Amino acid sequence: MKILYVITGLGVGGAEKVVTTIADKMISYGHSVKIVYLTGSPETLPSSPEIEIIKLNLNSIFNLLLCIKSLRSLINNYNPDIVHSHMFHSNILCRITRYITPINKLICTVHNSNEGNKLRMIAYKLTNSKADINTNVSREATASLISKGAFKECEIQTIYNGIDTQYFKFNDVDRERLRNSFGIGKNSKVLIAVGSLSTQKDYPNLFNALSNLDNEIDYKIFIVGDGILKSHLESIVSEKKLQNNIVFLGIRKDIPALLSMSDIFVLPSAWEGFGLVVAEAMACERIVVATDCGGVSEVLGDAGILVPNKNSIRLAEGLKKALMLNDESCFSMGKRARKRVLNHYSLDISSSTWLDLYKKLIY
Repeated sequence: MKILYVITGLGVGGAEKVVTTIADKMISYGHSVKIVYLTGSPETLPSSPEIEIIKLNLNSIFNLLLCIKSLRSLINNYNPDIVHSHMFHSNILCRITRYITPINKLICTVHNSNEGNKLRMIAYKLTNSKADINTNVSREATASLISKGAFKECEIQTIYNGIDTQYFKFNDVDRERLRNSFGIGKNSKVLIAVGSLSTQKDYPNLFNALSNLDNEIDYKIFIVGDGILKSHLESIVSEKKLQNNIVFLGIRKDIPALLSMSDIFVLPSAWEGFGLVVAEAMACERIVVATDCGGVSEVLGDAGILVPNKNSIRLAEGLKKALMLNDESCFSMGKRARKRVLNHYSLDISSSTWLDLYKKLIY
């Protein structure tokens, strides 16, 4: 089987990670795979050298026709059995391309409960007939797009993301090494948040919550990620006098090790699609405190602490509850979290689901 994945970019993010890991899995199953991305620099890449990576250079609306022409040429030459697009721009580009060139089977995957403005919802609605299958990454995210008029209920289904549980697992050696390198005391609590410094991740919500914690609590929180809001967020930290507690780490490649170093993972997001990083933290047996948005509640189940989004008081309460847990409770909740990921959100389960769907479409 020949599979062409098309994605808006290969920057640092959940959708990018999902596409590259699934692509690697398809190679391991013996299939041919290419990945096309539209814009930006390739930060997240598959591990298999057999996967060809192609950039279309969609920088503005003015070279859209050139990108369609390039994609059309690639599809005609490669003749993939499946074209699987991810994220809004790629989904629409592939649908438009199908008006002018045959595509054997087209699957369009959305990765969020918030795909943008009303015009984007109309774009989906007007081009839905060009996709053989539409999917989203959680039930809540799927329902959200249906309620916004982008899809009818019969036009979209939910397929969950998967986590590489061999890569994301607790490592005691990494924990000790990183805690020593950061000079963290034995009795200090380490919190971690992973995500772009963007409006979606709602870090001001987290900073307001941290301001409500008791001053005597000994903790550090490490924020992994980068983005256009960095200077703004740093100014909020200074304003709230949280400089001694908050460390901005920027983009890091050692996420499993950093999760192992931490005691508590916190997700303060305003909206999500699936909440991939929540599942990654669960796979590393961390205590998770997360806001109830997108598919986060579906992923977390009873294996963490869920609080309303955009509510710093409730987030502070959730953090206090996590910080008060004894060692036995932390161990038990961490084990339960990893088991939940293994049973429902592993990469093996996800890739098998996709492979079965591809086969049903083409055979």
